[in-house]
Amino acid sequence: QVQLVESGGGLVQAGGSLRLSCVGSGRTFSIYALAWFRQAPGKEREFVAAITRSGDSTYYADSLKGRFSISRDNAKNTVYLRMNSLNPEDTAVYYCAAHSRYGVTWSDSSRTYDFWGQGTQVTVSS
Repeated sequence: QVQLVESGGGLVQAGGSLRLSCVGSGRTFSIYALAWFRQAPGKEREFVAAITRSGDSTYYADSLKGRFSISRDNAKNTVYLRMNSLNPEDTAVYYCAAHSRYGVTWSDSSRTYDFWGQGTQVTVSS
């Protein structure tokens, strides 16, 4: 089991950048495939990006490719989400998620992920 804690959210002007971090507890962080999701007010939670256990492959929501970048540092038990060229539509609570399901290298479905952080608020002003 892993506990996840996000940080790095805040208020940023349109066009700005943020880097979110998510630290996991325990010593076996590398067994987890990781992802970021977000949920805007009144909307369903949506997939943002995912990264495999080793970090050698990454996946993104089509609408976010080129602006967002996911990475991980297993030695630091941390996954990151770099967000560039932010716009007001990116305003949401951002969650990191983890799963250790055998044979599943990545997924864009929230149902795949068994462990979730508490979320960090990102607000982009126009």
